[in-house]
Amino acid sequence: MKKRDLYLLVICLAISELAGFLGSFFNASSLNIWYRLLIKSSLTPPGWVFAPVWTILFLLIGVALYLAIKNGHHRFTSSPKKYFYSAMTIFVVQWLLNIFWSFFFFYLRSPLIALIDIGILIVSIILMIYYFYRLKPLAGYILLPYLAWVCFATYLNAVVLFLN
Repeated sequence: MKKRDLYLLVICLAISELAGFLGSFFNASSLNIWYRLLIKSSLTPPGWVFAPVWTILFLLIGVALYLAIKNGHHRFTSSPKKYFYSAMTIFVVQWLLNIFWSFFFFYLRSPLIALIDIGILIVSIILMIYYFYRLKPLAGYILLPYLAWVCFATYLNAVVLFLN
């Protein structure tokens, strides 16, 4: 791996993991008080599961971003260029929606607004998978666990909304 590619990979991983870091600030205010008292699904994993799962997912997202940038940047004919800019735009959108979900759910303590956010997040992840796949198929495939986890999180969010 070239030094420049290594730097790009590290930057992509840092950008991706930053979403989890920023989101965790909002979680801290509610985890031990409000969240513990909520009625949750029987499928809700133990609290310790979330940090490692999200760390791995953000790692995968960062690798996918790296692959999309590395491959999309080198294919600047008119069609791939369109996919590259669309992929980068939707990446930023899903990144922000991911952070805002924690803000809405934990900080504002609003499962309803969080459910709306996560619904839009799912659409943005599907679009990101599509555009990343167009640039580098592996970049799209490695986002599938992210989509699956967010769909599961949507179920958990909905249960909290409807039971509380």
